Amino acid sequence: MPNTYSLSLAHINDTHSNFEPSQVQFSLSFNEQTYLAETQTGGYARLGHQIETARIAAVKNQHEFMFLHGGDSFQGTLYFREFQGAANAHLLNMLKPDAMVLGNHEIDAGNSPVLAFLNRIEFPLLAGNMDLSQELEDKEGRLKHHPMLFDYDTEQQCAKVLIKPFYDKQIAIIGITLDQMPLIARPDPDTHFINAIDTTKNTIAKLHQQGIYHIVVLSHLGLDQDRELAEKVDGISVIVGGHSHTLQGEFSDLGLSHTEYGERINNTPIIHASKYAEVLGLAQIEFNESGQCLSLNGNNYFMIDEQIKVSLDAKQAKKADLQDISQAEIDAVTSQLLAHPGILNNAANDEVHQTIMRDYRPALNALEEQVLAHIPRDLIHTRLPSKHFPHGSEIAPWVCRSMYKATKLSEPQLDFALHNAGGVRQSLIKGNLSLADVLGRILPFELPLVKYQIQGKFLYQALESAINSATNNGVTGTGAGSFPYTYGIRYFYDGTLPMNHRITLIEEFTQGEWRAIDSQKLYIGVSSAYTAAGKEGYDALLKAHWQQDMESMTLPEAFVDFVSQHGNLIENPLQPNVHYISHR
Repeated sequence: MPNTYSLSLAHINDTHSNFEPSQVQFSLSFNEQTYLAETQTGGYARLGHQIETARIAAVKNQHEFMFLHGGDSFQGTLYFREFQGAANAHLLNMLKPDAMVLGNHEIDAGNSPVLAFLNRIEFPLLAGNMDLSQELEDKEGRLKHHPMLFDYDTEQQCAKVLIKPFYDKQIAIIGITLDQMPLIARPDPDTHFINAIDTTKNTIAKLHQQGIYHIVVLSHLGLDQDRELAEKVDGISVIVGGHSHTLQGEFSDLGLSHTEYGERINNTPIIHASKYAEVLGLAQIEFNESGQCLSLNGNNYFMIDEQIKVSLDAKQAKKADLQDISQAEIDAVTSQLLAHPGILNNAANDEVHQTIMRDYRPALNALEEQVLAHIPRDLIHTRLPSKHFPHGSEIAPWVCRSMYKATKLSEPQLDFALHNAGGVRQSLIKGNLSLADVLGRILPFELPLVKYQIQGKFLYQALESAINSATNNGVTGTGAGSFPYTYGIRYFYDGTLPMNHRITLIEEFTQGEWRAIDSQKLYIGVSSAYTAAGKEGYDALLKAHWQQDMESMTLPEAFVDFVSQHGNLIENPLQPNVHYISHR
């Protein structure tokens, strides 16, 4: 009987259909200068090679091996828009995960896409706090009792658990997802989500009764809620997480934000692997006989190209009046990057690569050839205002303007557009903007626009609630994606004030000037169907006098129409409509 139990663990999360390598930029210091190194990282072919390498090494070292996905495989790129999850299932099957947890984006469009995914995958999908007990008996496409789904057991009041042999013992994997799912996704009305902490606690108690103490929680809660889970629930051997796109590991010398890889709360290590298949998390874990983690060594690893573009940081180049750098500098910076302990090479699984290129890539090429506009400079998308971007995203206001322009054609009395930050996914990069860029990267959610008539006082409530949710300002937040951006109105928020008094002023632009809105007056607005449904703190929008779907116009279509006609306008940020004072 071994005294310690070794587990080699590979993990990814929030891959969002990024099957091909993604662009990444590092910042490195050399000889008191700062350099930028641009290259590509990750993608499923490189993941496939590194996962298989780790699997072989584990067998050689006589360690148990496990590969887990922390949820949100869906959405994100044209691959999902074109193939609606079929490519996700096919390519994940090739990577051979032991399990995946249900993410919120898997259920963006209700339960039907989840069922289609379950019918294709060759590994279990864990959703231990997903309660299907009230699912309609005559419903077409029921999820209940699907053999690949490990949902909530209402009789036992705990999660259905994946149990695997583990040396002379057994190891359990519990899948726990967001219990706020109805706030940020669109599960069917007969599908409910049980409290994550209570479910985990009850499930661990049941496992202990069976003599199982090695327990992995595969979580799609985000780092903050993972920390709370670890603090409040004893007996978790390790949490493998997702949802918050957290890059763990020591990457400050590459200019990237990070947190400690495997940080411990209540002696439970928590590991995350960033986003978009950019990195692979690899951990070597030693447990004792009682399932407690004795040691965890590992990191997140970028899998980068051999081709690396090195340039001097723009601010330093301007300050020093430098344009070019020497080959010796390029070689030194490149060597420094490649020597970093969090960097792996670009070795790839050829079968995975050929499958992507043969079966899926051709459908995307035509869309990439359709150029909509030329973007003269980078425009940054950041969800929340910050020191460098005090008014927040430079892209979201343009998206709002496109929604406004599209809706104004059929609703001349339209007053404003309102959109949440999470509905915009990436920045606009200088150069040609293609149809593929919009539909695949920037606005991948094909949501209808919804126009509505709402009283001014409820608009105050919606904006404050959404910001509170985005910033966790005195409430349990749903994430930074709920932060509101507007066109036609502007608002002032002071987070230092008491709840329900933080939106100090909303103004509408009318007759050539800004005027305060009337809390009793009715206004007509437009939002995506997601926001208009009251998700992520926007529940006050449900108090609208009426709502009307614009079935003929979706969010990405509105933006495509706008940039096709007015792309020359998208050069500088719009006048800021966000005036935000943080509570911190």
